[in-house]
Amino acid sequence: MLMTTLSQWFQLNQELLWFTTIAVDLSFAIILFRFFGRQGLYATIVISLLLANLQGPKLTEIFGLQTSMGVILYSSIYFATDLLSERYGKAEATRAVMIGFTVSIIIIVMISISLMYLPASNLETAELAQRMHAATATLFNFTPRFVFGSLLAYLISQRFDVWIFHLIKKKTRGRHLWLRNNASTMLSQTIDTIIYGVIVWWGVVDFTTAMQLALAKYFFKVIIALIDTPFIYLARDWDVTDKDWVASKE
Repeated sequence: MLMTTLSQWFQLNQELLWFTTIAVDLSFAIILFRFFGRQGLYATIVISLLLANLQGPKLTEIFGLQTSMGVILYSSIYFATDLLSERYGKAEATRAVMIGFTVSIIIIVMISISLMYLPASNLETAELAQRMHAATATLFNFTPRFVFGSLLAYLISQRFDVWIFHLIKKKTRGRHLWLRNNASTMLSQTIDTIIYGVIVWWGVVDFTTAMQLALAKYFFKVIIALIDTPFIYLARDWDVTDKDWVASKE
């Protein structure tokens, strides 16, 4: 009963649902960091990429602007790389970016292979199998344009995010975490948005429309960058030890 009431309330208050989703997403990220250290941040990046691929095609409207779940669920990736940069240095953040890039390739390859399997033809399950196959194909039948654009945008923007974060940290002598956190994310998101808009959307729609779609998503990305600032301040000074979780032998 409570969940039904809450669901109905959020359906009528989509903007509050959006802010709640970001808060929950970032909260899970810092919980993983609290318990598992840098491995938790690696896990955050992998989880966010999986969720972005699973739910990214879902379109919705927030503040009257069309956006996708991928934009919302991508927020903790930049948070995780910035926190890795702050706590463990440039090399660890770059390693996390490359892990994310590799995971993205694996996801695309394995889902593409799964679509080659024909649905079951057993009379008792054929209808359900056909529906599930069609739904999966609708969500994950990646075009070469999407694959190239999304991978390129991720790799370039994330590597730039790590580089500019440390450049600003060096120039400010380690002060003003809020500045390097926000500036690095906003600038790298600009690169991500332009690359994705040009490669994925331009040609499907005209250039002006492609840039309008890209700018609408960038608006949400900027707000998310501002929201994650208190979270990175909260997690920066935690006494977190990276432990090897080994099962004890009796």
